Amino acid sequence: MKGKADLNEAELVRRVAGGDRAAFDELYRRTSPWLAVRLRRRCADDDVVADVLQETYLAVWRAAGSYAGSVTDGSAVGWLWTIAANRLVDAFRRRDRQERVPTIVPLDAIAPAAEDEVMDNRVGQNLEQALLGLPPELRQALQAMVLDDLSVRQTAVLLSLPEGTVKTRARRARIALREALS
Repeated sequence: MKGKADLNEAELVRRVAGGDRAAFDELYRRTSPWLAVRLRRRCADDDVVADVLQETYLAVWRAAGSYAGSVTDGSAVGWLWTIAANRLVDAFRRRDRQERVPTIVPLDAIAPAAEDEVMDNRVGQNLEQALLGLPPELRQALQAMVLDDLSVRQTAVLLSLPEGTVKTRARRARIALREALS
């Protein structure tokens, strides 16, 4: 029988789904340094990164069965990164809500900034809706290449796909976004 160190990440996740604590420990040992580096590229606050890592691995422990049940959904590290990225977005949203403290400012001092903020929010909401409207396989390729700044080769390894498929999905995602935002 293989030792935990000999198993790939997908098999470790499957074992975690069965409640194997040693497999969880091995998955954490292998992936947490890499995941922390990726999160720090997007967030300079070490406390937020630590919280997101904790929430991510808690979600992995609880939801490993959802990955383990679907063999064709891509790589385990891609699944893990998707969870972490979603937790990071949640952390940013929580922080934004906490930072919105009303202050008294003369109306003429905020009018131009308020218009800019409304436009920024509208554009951000439109983009978010367009991204959410993409099929998951297109969204994953686009997120890896654009948001994560990975090369086609790195994205292909991350998603366990041929490079040509990654290029096609990224191109289709960009076209769909362009159409949705026009």
